[in-house]
Amino acid sequence: MKTFYSERLFMRKLNPEDVTAEMSLWFADNELMRYYTNSKKVITIESIKNSIIEGANSGTLFTYGIFFKENAKLIGTIKIGPINLHHKISDLVVLIGDTAYHGKGLAIEAIKLGNQIAFDEYDLRKLFGGMYESNTSSIKAYTRAGWVIEGKLKGHYLVDGQPQDRILVGCFNPKYFK
Repeated sequence: MKTFYSERLFMRKLNPEDVTAEMSLWFADNELMRYYTNSKKVITIESIKNSIIEGANSGTLFTYGIFFKENAKLIGTIKIGPINLHHKISDLVVLIGDTAYHGKGLAIEAIKLGNQIAFDEYDLRKLFGGMYESNTSSIKAYTRAGWVIEGKLKGHYLVDGQPQDRILVGCFNPKYFK
């Protein structure tokens, strides 16, 4: 299995066996999940394993583990997908699940490494994403990792009954965008 390295992290595709009870705690943490999923669906060990299997089988959704080099600890995940093969575009979602590793710039490093994987391994032209306007730490992490704000969807989300904008971000493969 191919492993990708940055200064403080390494990443590899996750297998269902990699999913642990500790990892499932990330998805049970309401504060951590506040911005992660706008569907508000409950994410369980079984649903994570199924997502890994179904994504690999489809060839359009890949979940990578983010590991801290110093101790080889799994601290988060990056999802590349679903990939639109025709347009060569994909979402890229990062989660630093282990809160002990927050505030260290690791999300930026992970996004940069995810960009590299998406462009080099899957030959994607463009990555895209969107987040709540109030999720300033994600907006900063993505833009510091080379992404640009492409636009805003006015009042896209309802947060505590109040409309909130969705900030649209994108990252362009220099091979296709000079």
